[in-house]
Amino acid sequence: MPAPHEETLRVRAAGPADLAAIARLHTAARAAYQRARFPDAPFDTAAEHTRLHTAWHRALGPDGTPVLCAVRQGTVLGAAAHRQDGPATAELHQLHVDPGHWGTGVGRALHTACLHAWRAAGCSRAVLDVLWHNHRARSFYTRLGWRPDPQRRPAPDATHLALTLPLTAPAAQ
Repeated sequence: MPAPHEETLRVRAAGPADLAAIARLHTAARAAYQRARFPDAPFDTAAEHTRLHTAWHRALGPDGTPVLCAVRQGTVLGAAAHRQDGPATAELHQLHVDPGHWGTGVGRALHTACLHAWRAAGCSRAVLDVLWHNHRARSFYTRLGWRPDPQRRPAPDATHLALTLPLTAPAAQ
């Protein structure tokens, strides 16, 4: 029998009505993983929330990228934005989960939904950039089959790691 949190989790296309919740959870997630590196820095400021709200507003707009959200009992717990980068490559642009729900399957559910979309679009590989110091995210992606991308160089300031995932065969879900 599935755990209670698994029974009601649903991944769906995000819309403008989800904007505030997505910006809020992204701000909280970013603050949580940045505090691991900079414990005294205020990453959940009003200015940071405004910056992320503006970015998600663009993503959710008519010319934005596909955005998915994971919802449980009417509450948005996570969001993912992806886009196609050429005819065969998908890019996972954003994947964030409210820190209070880390480890509950929300990120995995969003990732699985992205895999389905990418394969349906005919993509044969996916790419993403992850912050080098975000060890939690790096571990998450490694467990799902992502590996360092030999075709992409590290960022000049070495803050990000480029990862790739072949989509020709089903990956760990």
